[in-house]
Amino acid sequence: MIVAVAFYVFSAILLGSAAMVVTSRNPVHSVLFLILAFFNAAALFLIAGAEFLAMILVIVYVGAVAVLFLFVVMMLDVDFTALREGFQRYAPVGATVGVVLFFELASVLLGWRMSGDVSAAVLTRLPSHVQNTRAIGQVLYTDYFLLFQLSGLILLVAMIGAIVLTHRGRHTSKRQNITRQQERRVDETLQVVTVRSGAGIRELGLYRPIPVGREPVLAAPATTEVSTIVAQDQ
Repeated sequence: MIVAVAFYVFSAILLGSAAMVVTSRNPVHSVLFLILAFFNAAALFLIAGAEFLAMILVIVYVGAVAVLFLFVVMMLDVDFTALREGFQRYAPVGATVGVVLFFELASVLLGWRMSGDVSAAVLTRLPSHVQNTRAIGQVLYTDYFLLFQLSGLILLVAMIGAIVLTHRGRHTSKRQNITRQQERRVDETLQVVTVRSGAGIRELGLYRPIPVGREPVLAAPATTEVSTIVAQDQ
């Protein structure tokens, strides 16, 4: 009885947090709800007797993946207002894809039937000499080895594609050109300025960094403020 109550409680929290991940307007809140969903999914794995999967879900997904998502969302300066501007433009395409997925899921659910020996399959336990971790490893790396490697290859391609799309066409990032730095001469880098005693920034102006291949840029001194001060002193 207690196990059944715990199952329904964790399942309800999991479904609610998963819905909040999608519907939350703040991306930080979405990541926090995702972490909550991972914890409840780990609790469901514990109820099912898969302790290894529960610990992997907490350690890997909560401790690494979700925290990485949170850091990326908080550190990147994402203009969400600009992202929402194209919502109406792509709304018909998104609605079409959603309708297609809805009919596909409906067709699967309507054609699904419960097997007669499903209760026996649920109550079947592993042999005493086979541990939980060993059974999972045997399934992944023996029975479904090719599918496991194929899924890893798909994730690798997705990661490379995300990196390429992120760094493509970004001209605002500063990059170091070591060859150009080594070819610069002293007169292109340093400038000796004679400063009289008592001269301030209003008289000398502001010297800007010397761009490569250009003459040094000097900001115009604030002569009006100097003349005003002199007149007041006189």
